Amino acid sequence: MILADFHLHSKYSRATSPLMNIIDLGKAAKDKGLNLLGTGDFTHPLYFAELKENLTKFNDGIFIEQKSGTKFILTTEICLIFS
Repeated sequence: MILADFHLHSKYSRATSPLMNIIDLGKAAKDKGLNLLGTGDFTHPLYFAELKENLTKFNDGIFIEQKSGTKFILTTEICLIFS
């Protein structure tokens, strides 16, 4: 069974915790019984570098964070509120 959460934001998003990094997200997922997360905000250049540093390809489109064993897919959010 896949237990997932795809609506996440990274520490680079507004009003989010500095603990919203890939390592801590992996730990929290394990604590909550989730085995697949969206990365959130993967288009942010600093966060994308963090993802490349901390995730390993698992299979097509799925990556794994080795310490927690949590699997991730790349996700982002489209924002339509801008001027």
